[in-house]
Parts: sequence; structure tokens; C-alpha cells
Amino acid sequence: MFIAMNRFRIHPGREEAFEAVWRNRDSHLEGVPGFRQFELLRGPTHDDHTLYASHTLWDSRQAFEDWTRSAAFRAAHANAGAHRDLYLGPPEFEGFDVVL
Repeated sequence: MFIAMNRFRIHPGREEAFEAVWRNRDSHLEGVPGFRQFELLRGPTHDDHTLYASHTLWDSRQAFEDWTRSAAFRAAHANAGAHRDLYLGPPEFEGFDVVL
């Protein structure tokens, strides 16, 4: 299995707006081969940001990489720049192969 995560630093006071964007978006993940699960995680709040992470579980790294080249991926990210005012910089991607 493979876990794909993106970390987001969100401006203080914009957390509800950020969560609403994710709650109301169409991720285009349902039915994608190899996709298993999605979670949006809220982490600690610091002076300059609140940390969030998106967490997706895939059957394999290859299934994730195939999705990143798909029409579903392009559709899910079509409006990614529309809410730049929420973010303190770009997301940071982390990918993990499940060992145990």
C-alpha cells in the first residue's frame, strides 16, 4: 500500500473557510482504480498558521501515480489556485510506502 499526504499551512482565522473548500469539493476519487481512503487532518495551530494534511491510502504507489496522470486528477485540481488567500505557501507533498 501507499500513503500520499499533502501538508497545508493555513492562515490563522481561515480554518473554517479551508475546511469548507475541502468539504464541498468533488475529489473525483471514487471509482479510481487503487484508491482506498481519504482523510483531511487538522494539526496544531502556531502563531502564523494552522497545519492540515490530506491523507490518501492507495493499493500501490503505481495506482497513485496513475491517478496523478488521469483526467480525474486534472478535474479534482482544476480550481486549486482559486483559494490561494487561505494558504501560507504551497502544499508540501510526502509519499510513503507502507512497510507494516
